[in-house]
Amino acid sequence: MLESLMTDGQKALRDEVRQYVKSVPRQLLLDMDADKIRYPRDYVIGLAQNHLLGLRFSKQYGGRALKWVDEIIALEEIGVLGMSLGCLFSLVSIVGEALDVFGTDQQKKKYLEPLLKGKIFCAEALTEPRGGSDFFGATTTAVQKGDYYILNGQKRFVVGAEGADIFLVYARTEGTPGKSISAFIVERNMGVEAKYIYGLLGTRGGGAGRLVFKDTKVPKENLILGLNRGADVFNQMMIPERMTSAAGALGLARAALEIATRYTDKRKAFGHKIREFEGVSFKVAESITRLDAAFALVHGASTAVDALGSTGYSRRLVSEAKKFGTETAWEVINNAMQVVGGIGYTNVYPIERMLRDARLLIIWTGTSEIMNMIIQHEYYRETLAPAAKVRDVEDDAQEARAEDEKIYE
Repeated sequence: MLESLMTDGQKALRDEVRQYVKSVPRQLLLDMDADKIRYPRDYVIGLAQNHLLGLRFSKQYGGRALKWVDEIIALEEIGVLGMSLGCLFSLVSIVGEALDVFGTDQQKKKYLEPLLKGKIFCAEALTEPRGGSDFFGATTTAVQKGDYYILNGQKRFVVGAEGADIFLVYARTEGTPGKSISAFIVERNMGVEAKYIYGLLGTRGGGAGRLVFKDTKVPKENLILGLNRGADVFNQMMIPERMTSAAGALGLARAALEIATRYTDKRKAFGHKIREFEGVSFKVAESITRLDAAFALVHGASTAVDALGSTGYSRRLVSEAKKFGTETAWEVINNAMQVVGGIGYTNVYPIERMLRDARLLIIWTGTSEIMNMIIQHEYYRETLAPAAKVRDVEDDAQEARAEDEKIYE
């Protein structure tokens, strides 16, 4: 974390979150990783009681009216607990975003306020068994019948499938082919079945599973934004999904690096502390450089979102932050394991759990490949737009005006 980028208020928030993180029982992390706990409600309730959920949302509904540049600081601190607890913290920010930005006053009162108070628990249902990155390929349907929509279909990899009370669900509705997607808030007791809870390599304990909607009856007032406006909701939602992934990843990586750094200052080989060997110390140097660079990028992306909202430019920066932040976490944790050596591969240290957690980061909320697609698309759009008032550096070559030599076809 780059303290030079933080205000006094942000440092105070960091210290506040650190104190809460220190209070989380060690046994909770162990039991979640052992699949003895599938959904830690008490942890989420604790966050709510400490006024740490939905930091960016209105004070009217229980938030703090902070900005993204503040929330990423809290997210980094939460990230040291591992990806499941980080995700459960983030889900309120993610699902709450749909309610805060697009929800009616009634929806905010009914769902956002109790979410921030830890009275109810939420999850997002986006991915389907036959499609991951293909948002518009959704096959879950919602057919209007009077004052209700009847949902049928399945969603998978839903963190909180076991444990959540409400779900943000995207479903195909009647309208223009390819764009007829709508978003709904669906309560579990409306007829949602958690059919399968996954055995995961890491990031365990969040109750990730498959949901089945079979003639699920959802009141029309639970439609978010409007009919066939799911793509607009989705585009907004990708900001909190990816910002939370990026910031949480940095906390996880920082924790692993700190463990490894302390280890290399204690462990001796050939009569020297192993930190004195370049092969070790240079991995630490490379790791901290990448972490600082990643945090600066995440900070820059959060600043852009705070200033501009959801634009092509801010989406590009968010995509860069998600890609670079999560890939950095994977590399830094691998470096930590390498310098600790064989003992780092055992459960004597938590680095092996961190490594298992980190592998998912490069996949969920949009793979690195999807991030590349967004990054290049938005950059091409920016670069090929009518020239701004900047120097035409292409003209600075000796023969730049030899037009007959500039052949493109």
